[in-house]
Amino acid sequence: MPTTAPTYYFATLDDLLIATLLWAAEESCEEMLQTVARGGSAREIAATLAKAVNENRGRTLAEYELYLLAGRRPELRPAARRWLDQAMEIVRPADPVAFRALLAAVDGLLIQCLIADVAPNEDELEPIVSFLICGRDDSTSATREQ
Repeated sequence: MPTTAPTYYFATLDDLLIATLLWAAEESCEEMLQTVARGGSAREIAATLAKAVNENRGRTLAEYELYLLAGRRPELRPAARRWLDQAMEIVRPADPVAFRALLAAVDGLLIQCLIADVAPNEDELEPIVSFLICGRDDSTSATREQ
């Protein structure tokens, strides 16, 4: 694509960045949110996260870079927050606070995966996701019972 093509559709760089953030909220995260909304298993959610940090690594990195840029540029913040609004609309959680905590944990998990020397696969992510959605896993529940 010629470098002048974006200027035909976007008057400013901010307009382009806002459109990209909105696209990320609407399209990029839909698979995971649909999985969560229908009560998908920890395995299904882990598979979606593994896909984000392996085959879609570049896109996931770009999205987080845009979110961080929104931290420095207030005009981008409403578009960056669209992901949270979209998540609440799609999932309609019974406990919005717990759901926001889950989203925050997933963001942190994805960032950890992106800085790993080798991104984890779904087998490695499944126990973490299980812990996040159930509040425990087999190893921690056994420790608590002792």
